[in-house]
Amino acid sequence: MAERPQALDRAIGALAGVAVGDALGMPSQTFPRQKIAETYGHITDFVAPCEGHPVSHGLPAAAITDDTEQTLLLARLLVRSPGRFDDLEWARTLIAWEADVRERGLRDLLGPSTKRAFEALLSGVDASETGRAGTTNGAAMRVAPVAIVTPSGSVAALVDRVEEACRVTHNTREAIAAAAAVAMVVSRGVDGADFTSALPAALEAAREGARRGAPVGESDMAGRIEAALDIAAHGTEAELARTIGTSVASRESVAAAFGVVRLAGGDPWKAAVIAANIGDDTDTIGAIAGAMAGACSGAAGFPRDKLQRIVTVNRLDLEELALALLDLRRMRTVEAAG
Repeated sequence: MAERPQALDRAIGALAGVAVGDALGMPSQTFPRQKIAETYGHITDFVAPCEGHPVSHGLPAAAITDDTEQTLLLARLLVRSPGRFDDLEWARTLIAWEADVRERGLRDLLGPSTKRAFEALLSGVDASETGRAGTTNGAAMRVAPVAIVTPSGSVAALVDRVEEACRVTHNTREAIAAAAAVAMVVSRGVDGADFTSALPAALEAAREGARRGAPVGESDMAGRIEAALDIAAHGTEAELARTIGTSVASRESVAAAFGVVRLAGGDPWKAAVIAANIGDDTDTIGAIAGAMAGACSGAAGFPRDKLQRIVTVNRLDLEELALALLDLRRMRTVEAAG
């Protein structure tokens, strides 16, 4: 089998990282660290959720959740509508997705920021206003496709695209800065960077993102990320969780995801394992950390059997989607050069 071009391997790695981190964290999501240890021991592989899990009950081991499903929905929207972001279509897409989730008897529904924003948008509130309270991590968890289609050469241009995708649901400085930092790591990864070399641009993107949206929530997301990276460089997973936090707030979970990747030395599987045991919003921290580590290592950076299991259990076709997203990236690169 011929070796994939690097950009394609990195784009697949980003999408695969979302899925792997999401699925590993699925059985432990919402549980504090101690309860994860009491229930599962130390999670080192895909496991089914415990009986009666408040969110994941009934899912098989290696199943993805809303993090990956929303990421792939956003990717397909970008492919269908190149060159523009249709706020109403995005709202309708996710509302239809939630209805399907309910029909499947699952409990992983739209997050609070997203739900409120879509209800307001469909009732006639302008898209520039609907997301002005959203500081949770929903935008960062699904931003990987935006990063794959957007070249990393211009921080301002990349943050423009992130802000556009955040507008309806997470139009705040905290959420935009957090999503912009993640997106820059992924975009730089597609260009061939490793995690460490992508960080300066990611911090710059976070600072630029903090100038966008409503002045709500964390004003120094870059500082939060730097603090998490510093703890990870000198401390432990427990210290990272205790000091930074692991809740759905972007200032906690997104910063923690950066620390997780550093703790893992950039290894995407190790990052997903750390996230699965870190406590609270484990699946989303895993998805975000996985996207960044996956983009910076490529699909080849994952254990082949783990990646194959994710693809098989969830019937994913990541290569076809990655190719379509990279076509858009090439178009944007040509447009920027012209």
